[in-house]
Amino acid sequence: MTVTNATRLHNNFLQVIKSYYQLTKPRIIPLLLITTAAAMWIASQGRIDSFLLCLTLLGGTLAAASAQTLNCIYDQDIDYTMLRTRARPIPSGRVQPRHALIFAIILASLSFTLFSLFVNLLSAFLALSGIVFYMLIYTHWLKRHSSQNIVIGGAAGAIPTLVGWAAVTGDLSWTAWALFALVFLWTPPHFWALALMIKDDYAQVNIPMMPVVEGEESTSQQIWWYTLIVVPFSLVLVYPLGSLGIIYMAIALYLGITFLVKAWSVKQQPFDKDKARSLFKYSILYMMLLCTGMVIDTLPISRHLTALVSSQWTHLVSLIF
Repeated sequence: MTVTNATRLHNNFLQVIKSYYQLTKPRIIPLLLITTAAAMWIASQGRIDSFLLCLTLLGGTLAAASAQTLNCIYDQDIDYTMLRTRARPIPSGRVQPRHALIFAIILASLSFTLFSLFVNLLSAFLALSGIVFYMLIYTHWLKRHSSQNIVIGGAAGAIPTLVGWAAVTGDLSWTAWALFALVFLWTPPHFWALALMIKDDYAQVNIPMMPVVEGEESTSQQIWWYTLIVVPFSLVLVYPLGSLGIIYMAIALYLGITFLVKAWSVKQQPFDKDKARSLFKYSILYMMLLCTGMVIDTLPISRHLTALVSSQWTHLVSLIF
């Protein structure tokens, strides 16, 4: 084999690897893993098993990659029509749909096996349910038929919090469901901000996203209302659940106020794509930093500080009353 042929084979191999990697939509996965990790940290009260964490995040990555690959297969007609997505592996012809399907099945099987053997069955079935929900409920049923597709479909993106909690405890508590609800409620303002940015793309392929069906003003109003719900709801982890303390509360309040300001800005100027882009980018940062705040709050030094502040507050109240 000549050097030229060897180089060509090497480049072709790298291109194949890159194409399959792109099928998994890797930019979406890190945020799912961050919510998973946050749930694990809270469930373990800051005493996380690093091996279990790595296994759970690996299993979650495989499950999410499988779901995104299946989505690429199902949406290949849409991807081919839109100029923005025409270069993706399947519409561009770099990966055949049947090969992508095999790849997705392998990823899902590896995820389920990993969770079943090394974590627990509950987390395995939850991860699998996330794939099924994302494909059957969101991609197949809702995405092309309802302007509420993101509202209900947001459950798929919230399931990783349940997976993370179940991986640590083997069950699902009220706190686990509160984390699920938080991500579920956060999804509409997050995704509708993106939909405002690329409304024309969705209209081109007849996807009934809210900006296409109900217009920018109605969508921005819905973003505002959902944000008004998300911000106070983020505090239920402090009270009444008591799963997190004052450190998280301070972080959540600061992040939430900024979220509200940006959502209000979009409401005031619903046709401004730059405002929508700013909100979309911040919504990602909001969830990432909120989860970081959850992790920080579970650390021993944060717990000690929360206990100290609580005792001082109790003492102050007793002196006053």
